Amino acid sequence: MTDNRPVAVVTGASRGAGLGIAHALGSHGCIVYVTGRTESSEQSSRSGTIGEAADLVTSAGGTGIAVRVDHSDDEQVRELFARIKQEQGRVDILVNNAAIIRDEMMGRTRFWEEPLNVIDTLDVGLRSSYVATVFAAPLMIPNGKGLVAFSSSSGSVHYAFGPAYGVPKAGTDKMAADMAFDFREFGVAAVSIWMGSLLTDRVRGIIASNPAKFGHILDSAETPELTGHVIWALYQDPELMELSGQTLIGAELAVKYGIEDEGGRRPPSYRDMFDVHPPRQYAHTMR
Repeated sequence: MTDNRPVAVVTGASRGAGLGIAHALGSHGCIVYVTGRTESSEQSSRSGTIGEAADLVTSAGGTGIAVRVDHSDDEQVRELFARIKQEQGRVDILVNNAAIIRDEMMGRTRFWEEPLNVIDTLDVGLRSSYVATVFAAPLMIPNGKGLVAFSSSSGSVHYAFGPAYGVPKAGTDKMAADMAFDFREFGVAAVSIWMGSLLTDRVRGIIASNPAKFGHILDSAETPELTGHVIWALYQDPELMELSGQTLIGAELAVKYGIEDEGGRRPPSYRDMFDVHPPRQYAHTMR
């Protein structure tokens, strides 16, 4: 527990957004605990394991530590943070990203035409973020500084795939705002970050399959790593606490901090593209 490098936890980091965020934090030298359920390729039809994610973090210059966690199981989450307390003594950055996204909810069906389990996003997605933050808080508060970042999207304020997708996103933005209120006196910030369309391995494969049809995606999409670099810049920002409690657009933060995406690209903000704005949290409080 003598290592002074920042300790980060990225939930749901086997693939997709979590993998990119963990990779980026590794490039900044962080110790990154990557969580997920997939330990071997046989466990999922999709590519990516927590071990591979940890190796990617380490190869980028950080230290990746893979921990198998089913975020629907509170006890496994408690054990994760007990282990981190024993090994590191603290958490500096928590990225709440784990979520169940079922294929059935991503089509053009109406909500009553989908299986009921699509609403599991309220358990692994919304509730799991709450639970992880509860167990992380005692490892962040004594430091006098910390950042809890929630991966979210503009689907919290407009229709996107239906209620099983949009409701957890809206709840995520509100959760960040309310947690920030309780954290404030301890110097820990909480923010929700809207990511844009992501250039995950799956999306890259779609583009490669038909560049003429899907190549336009590259005009506005961003890599998952962009959000990771933004989270690192937020953590380093001496005025971080002034942003705490807000829902922020990742593409706008990238401009603020001078961060370029892959190939020098600057992905556009949903505010500029669609006139979509993050929700406002009012100052009135009740206790």
